[in-house]
Amino acid sequence: MPKLTVTEQADFLGTPGVLMRVAVVRQDGSPLVTPIWFIHEEDAIYFTPRAKSEWFDCLRRDPRVALCIDEQALPYRKVLAEGSAELVHDVGEDDLWRDQYRRIAKRYVDEEGAEAYVRNTIEQPRGLYRLVLADAKVNSWRMPVEGEDGMGIWHGRYYTPGTKF
Repeated sequence: MPKLTVTEQADFLGTPGVLMRVAVVRQDGSPLVTPIWFIHEEDAIYFTPRAKSEWFDCLRRDPRVALCIDEQALPYRKVLAEGSAELVHDVGEDDLWRDQYRRIAKRYVDEEGAEAYVRNTIEQPRGLYRLVLADAKVNSWRMPVEGEDGMGIWHGRYYTPGTKF
């Protein structure tokens, strides 16, 4: 499958409504995956756990994350990233990044809904994390688009010897 170009990746990560799944490590070593809202700014993925969420506790103990951002519609764009998330703002610092919180909400609901969401959850403290993509292992791909060869789209390791692709 073709990798996303830098421009395609930025366009996809800016697409409104696309959810991200964040995977963290529980204390017992088991994985925890949570679908969440995010925003892509300054070549980083920003996301915000509530103070009482299990995955916030996991990140505090172990900042390793795996992110999966994908879509169900063609061309099935996907971005996977693994790395160490950085706590940019801890609980109690919400006012310092409230505008960024609004921008995150506006990716998923209209402006009025985003304002209502912020207003209705303002007393629920959060942290703000980011994963800088330049510091992470990032893979991306999409299905071939019109004019591109659609045969043999999977990596060679997926084919058994003698496969016609």
